[in-house]
Amino acid sequence: MAALSLYLLLTWIFLLSLFRTRFAEVLCHADESSALMEFKRSFRTNTPDWRCIYPKVHSWSLDGSGDCCSWDGVECDEVTGRVIALDLSSSCLSGTMSPNTTLFRLVHIESLNLAFNSFNFSSIPYGFSNLSKLQYLNLSQSEFSGEIPRDISQLSKLVSLDLSIYWTETLRMPNMGGFVHNLTGLKELDLSHVSLSSPFPPMLANFSALTLLRLEYCELSGNFPVNIFQLPDLEVLSVFHNHNLSGFFPKPHWGSPLKYLYLSWTNFSGEIPTSIGNLSLLNDLRARTCYFSGSLPSSMGNLSHLTLLDLDENNLQGQIPVSFANLTQLLELGFSRNNFSGDSLEWVVNLTKLTFLDISDYLAKEKNEIEIDGVTNAPLSCVFFFFFSCYLVGNSLHGDILGALRNLKDLELLFLESLNLNDVLDVNDLFTLKNLRYLHLSNSNISFTKSFINTTTFKLTYLYLDSCNLTEFPRFIGYLSELEMLYLQHNRIQGTIPRWMWNNSKESLRYVDLSHNLLTGFENNQTNLPLPNLNYLDISSNLLKTTLLVPPPSIMVYNISNNFLFGEVPTSICEVSSLTVLDLSNNTLNGTLPPCLGSIHPLILLNLARNKFDGMIPHIYLDDCALRMIDLRENQLSGIVPRSLGSCRMLEYLNLGDNQINDTFPFWLSKLTYLKVIGLQSNNFHGPIESNLSQLNFTNLHILDISNNGFNGEFPSNLLKSCHTMKVMVGQHTLAYLDIFASLPTISFSLSKNTTYAMELTNKGMKREYEKIPNVLIAIDLSNNKFEGFIPELIGDLELLRMLNLSNNLLNGSIPPSLANLTVLEALDLSRNNLVGEIPQQLAHLTFLSVFNISHNRLSGPIPHGTQFDTFESSSFAMNNGLCGSPLPNKCTNGEDAPPPPSSFKVDNEEECLFNLDWRIVLVGAGVGFSVGIVIENLIIDEKRMWFLCCSKKMAKGWKKVRKALADKKLCS
Repeated sequence: MAALSLYLLLTWIFLLSLFRTRFAEVLCHADESSALMEFKRSFRTNTPDWRCIYPKVHSWSLDGSGDCCSWDGVECDEVTGRVIALDLSSSCLSGTMSPNTTLFRLVHIESLNLAFNSFNFSSIPYGFSNLSKLQYLNLSQSEFSGEIPRDISQLSKLVSLDLSIYWTETLRMPNMGGFVHNLTGLKELDLSHVSLSSPFPPMLANFSALTLLRLEYCELSGNFPVNIFQLPDLEVLSVFHNHNLSGFFPKPHWGSPLKYLYLSWTNFSGEIPTSIGNLSLLNDLRARTCYFSGSLPSSMGNLSHLTLLDLDENNLQGQIPVSFANLTQLLELGFSRNNFSGDSLEWVVNLTKLTFLDISDYLAKEKNEIEIDGVTNAPLSCVFFFFFSCYLVGNSLHGDILGALRNLKDLELLFLESLNLNDVLDVNDLFTLKNLRYLHLSNSNISFTKSFINTTTFKLTYLYLDSCNLTEFPRFIGYLSELEMLYLQHNRIQGTIPRWMWNNSKESLRYVDLSHNLLTGFENNQTNLPLPNLNYLDISSNLLKTTLLVPPPSIMVYNISNNFLFGEVPTSICEVSSLTVLDLSNNTLNGTLPPCLGSIHPLILLNLARNKFDGMIPHIYLDDCALRMIDLRENQLSGIVPRSLGSCRMLEYLNLGDNQINDTFPFWLSKLTYLKVIGLQSNNFHGPIESNLSQLNFTNLHILDISNNGFNGEFPSNLLKSCHTMKVMVGQHTLAYLDIFASLPTISFSLSKNTTYAMELTNKGMKREYEKIPNVLIAIDLSNNKFEGFIPELIGDLELLRMLNLSNNLLNGSIPPSLANLTVLEALDLSRNNLVGEIPQQLAHLTFLSVFNISHNRLSGPIPHGTQFDTFESSSFAMNNGLCGSPLPNKCTNGEDAPPPPSSFKVDNEEECLFNLDWRIVLVGAGVGFSVGIVIENLIIDEKRMWFLCCSKKMAKGWKKVRKALADKKLCS
């Protein structure tokens, strides 16, 4: 028996060794190793940064065995040797993703992770449907842009899909409902920051396998399906920053494994139900800036795993339940800006792990005071008070402010914003808080004592002293050895910037803002700062009279605009390899621009406007150019617009106005599909624009200003025909501004920079500087050129135009009636042309029109009257000898007086007015089907006449809809 057992054991060992030998012979297939090597060669590898950990492809080589299954990031099936997983996350890849990427040859792959690379805002390629076995797909945070290809939605085996991004408005998914329709097996879905611009798809409530759903910053609207809260396996739900998304909590039978619930900055409302206490695993609940109302249920005391609770800025009221004392795991708690009542916070004492408490505006309604003994005896490391006229019982805010918080020995963060103190703070009290890292005293009228105990052991890291009416630099700053972020903007600090400011924080300082002060220079005229790790420097809007200070190589954001800088820009500025935002505008800098400026890879914003630069615009722009804004206006630049700018595929704003550029129209700009603003005004551009090029694609263009040049030839119809955003605006729910938002994570903190576009436009007859350009400002200025021919009817398709200036050209023919379609038009200037015929009476419908100029033409006939036309002065119609009627002195004869504008309906109660429509709009909106150009004037409420006009069945059917609308709605003028 023993011999048999030994025989079986030896046999098993032999078979096992044979299997292992056989397995060792299974190598990566040649076609797949070749595909991977071609993919590697299509990119370069960056030096390590915040998202790049290790370039895994460095280990890839066809030398030796060439077995790709042994390469970093590659996993193969143990039996077939086929590549089944590729993880190149944080692998330092940089370059453009090819539409024909060889990744699509890996048809056996089940998991693909390309997260945290830099694909230079190229499109996600079409072809993922070839990877039919794919279960895990992660393309997050890798600088993709454009529309997400629909064929990803054919991957029916997908379990996890992550397409989230840091950059806003670079990835779009026009129809989310249609996209996710087949992906019913998803367990994880993250589309954060993808522009969805659509109602929330209700079908997601049927995705019973979901464990994670993140749809943050997606521009979602409509109603959130309440059933999603009750999905059986859902652990993470985040829809914050969808301002038009409404919803409410389920009331009965709410029990789910939710651990993280993020609803902040949405339209969620209603009461917080008692059933929330059933979420026994809930760890993190954030519902800041919503519309929740009512009182907090005592059942919330059952949430024993809760570590963070943020209910700031809602409409909650009543007393905070004493059961909150049971939330012993709480680390952070925010109750600010609600309507809570009560005068005691004793329950805080039980929260022994609490390090962050925000009780801003927590006032007892009757006594206007708070008992904070419980707070100051708690082990807090952060407290927000934001008190204004209120005071603390037993710890007065008058005088000894910091003394009121001496007991908080572990205090790390302290907010005392907007205290109108008119007082001197004793810095020695500040230094008693040995663990204080974050001090926020912004918007407070304060000063500091100048005598204090010298110490370099103080741990202060973040110091906010902006808008504090300071007149000098507080001396204690020079003794801070761990300071990283220093905010001193919007004060009245005068003189030079002293060296002692960074005595002990040279290595630690990363963020310095000294903008909007009265600073005149640097001590001893220093030309560099000894701050080797500085990422952000803003010294804009001061009185600096010096040459340009070159920042340290680590700088990402450098703004020294609005000063009196002189001299040239040294080429050493290009050695700042991390530079992302460079703003030198509004100075007196001169000389030529360094040719290397366009080759700074991470540069997103370049603003050199309003200086005295001359010479050529730099011609070197790399294939991975990241520029999104270029502002070179009001200099003395010459030459042509460099064609290499076409490499800057993410460019949104280009303003070259008021220079001496001598070039033809840069048609190649049409390839830059993100362009929103083109300013070429007041240069020496010349030649025709209208040509045989019909494939122009200025899809996103909001503003086109090519005025004051030498353009000639036919009116540029094809150019305007391609301006699709001027026809239909997407995502225009709230007032916003055209801007850049750059998220720039650094080693120790997350840095973001928001810059709004600015531009000078001729509006309503005057030049006006728009420091912020509203997203609804759609403008075209072709004035002061030599365009000929007719104004085309198609200009009426640009229905979102607010400003149109075609003055001082050689245009002839008549004013097209289609201009009446521009219902939001505010300024129309057609003066100084050769226009003939009558003013279309339909223009009286333009109720927003405040500036109208058709002077110096050859128009004739009656001037329309009524609505806005009754407000225009005679200068608007001057030098048209054939025009008659008010406001001109020559009266019309032979019954030529213009008819009154069409009748409109009115109601007695203005509050009942629901919409403002004339009959033409009502009929078109009801689907009557009139062809373009048919206009029905002077209609009255006369049903028989309307039936006569609606002679076809289709039109009659449309009129039935109008009659129903009349029954349901009231119309008003």
